[in-house]
Amino acid sequence: MTLLTFEYQSITSIQGPLIFVQGVAAGSLGEMVEIHLADGEIRKGQILQIMKDIAVVQALEGTSGIDTLKAMIRLKGETAKVGISIDILGRFLNGIGEPADGLSEIIPEVRLDINGLPINPVARDKPSDFIQTGISTIDGLNTLVRGQKLPIFSGAGLPANEIAAQIVRQAKVADNERFSIVFGAMGITSREAFFFRKVFEESRVMERTVAFINKAEDPTIERLFTPRSALTAAEYLAFEKGHHVLVILTDMTNYCEALREIGSAREEIPGRRGYPGYMYTDLATIYERAGRIKAREGSVTLIPILTMPDDDITHPIADLTGYITEGQIVLSRMLFRKGIYPPVDVLPSLSRLMNLGIGKDKTRDDHRGVADQLYASYAKGRDTRRLAAIIGEEGLTPMDRQYLKFADTFEKVFVGQGDTGKSIGDTLKIGWELLSMLPKTELVRIKEEFVEKYYKEG
Repeated sequence: MTLLTFEYQSITSIQGPLIFVQGVAAGSLGEMVEIHLADGEIRKGQILQIMKDIAVVQALEGTSGIDTLKAMIRLKGETAKVGISIDILGRFLNGIGEPADGLSEIIPEVRLDINGLPINPVARDKPSDFIQTGISTIDGLNTLVRGQKLPIFSGAGLPANEIAAQIVRQAKVADNERFSIVFGAMGITSREAFFFRKVFEESRVMERTVAFINKAEDPTIERLFTPRSALTAAEYLAFEKGHHVLVILTDMTNYCEALREIGSAREEIPGRRGYPGYMYTDLATIYERAGRIKAREGSVTLIPILTMPDDDITHPIADLTGYITEGQIVLSRMLFRKGIYPPVDVLPSLSRLMNLGIGKDKTRDDHRGVADQLYASYAKGRDTRRLAAIIGEEGLTPMDRQYLKFADTFEKVFVGQGDTGKSIGDTLKIGWELLSMLPKTELVRIKEEFVEKYYKEG
C-alpha cells in the first residue's frame, strides 16, 4: 500500500528553530517532516503542535537559509524512528542515531519509534542482582541494582564526566552474561566529546558500547532526541537480544535547558524557574523506560547525570529527578577541594533498591552490615569534626579522637580511591580495615559472627 504524501508551501513565519505552516489539515502531533529548501537541500523536522490549521514544525538541523516563499514542507506519515541492529555496538552516533564516526551507515534490523513507552507496571519484574561499577562508594554503600534508576547529582566544575567514563570502563556483571553499555551525551563541548571517545577507545570497551553524542554546536532540538534514541537502542539490546544494558545519560541539565528553550520559542506559560510545567512528565517518560520485564532475559539500568545549578539540590531538575528515580549519588565540592576523587558525599547519597542486589549469593553476606556500620561511623566522625572546630581537639574524648581519625582515613582511603577500579571483595576488605580502627564494642550494626570472622585487631 502506498502512503499518501502531503506537501505544503505555506510557511507563514520562522521563530528560532520553529517553522509555522498554514493550512496543514493532514498532519499529526509528533509526525516527522522533510523541509525542502530552494537549493535542493533537505532537512528533517517534527510537528510539535497543531493549532486549528497552523502546524508548528521544529527543524532538527536549524532554520538558517530557509526561504519562507520557496521552501516546502513534506509530511512523512510516521513518527521519529531510529534504525537499530546489533551492529550499533562499537559505534559513535549523533543524537538521532546517524553515524558520527565517519564509518559506514548502519544497516538496521528494525526501525523503532524513539518515544517508546514506559514499562507496564504489571509486566515489570523486581530489580535484582548488582552491577559492579568499580567505585567503592557506589558498590559498597549505594549499590546499583539491575533495572534501577540511580542518578548522579553533580555541580559545575565537579568531575562528573570523569566518573561517567570510569563507570563505562569498569562496569561489569557476571562473566557468563551478556553486558552492554549505551552512552548518551547531550550538549557537550567538542573537547568533552573527544575525551569520551579517547577514553572509550583506549580502554577497549567500545566493542560492548554504543555512544549517542549531541554536541553544544548541534541543534538544540537534537538534545531532546538523544536520550530517547539511546534508550530505544538499550531496549532493543535488552529485550530483543537478552543483554543486561547500563545506560548513562549526561547531562540531563542540558536536556532540561533545551526543553525550556523550545518551550519559550513556542510561547508556553513557564512553570518553576522558567521550566515548562510538564517537565516532570517529560522526565518520567525517559526515566521510567528503565527496568526489567517478566519472562525477558535482559534488563535496562539507568544512570542519569545532572549538574545542579549553584549546587542546589532543591533545584527543579534535581528535585523532579529525585522524585522519579530510586536514590541518588551526590558529589561533594568540599571533598573535591581536598583533592579526593571520586568526590562522592556518602551521607546524602542513597540507593533505595540496594537490599535487592546484595547478600550471600549476590555480593557477600556481611555486605549490609558493613555498609550500615561504615555509614554510621563516618556520620559520627563528621559530627565530631564539627564539634572539634568549636571546642578544639583538646576538648575531645579519646573515643571522639578515634572517630575523627576514622572519618579522615575513610575519606582518603575508601572514598578517594582514584581512577582505579575495585572489586566488591576489595571494597569490603577496605571497609573491614577501616572498621578495625574502632573498638569491637562500637560495631553494633554488624552481626557478631561477621565481626569475629573479619575484624582485625590493631
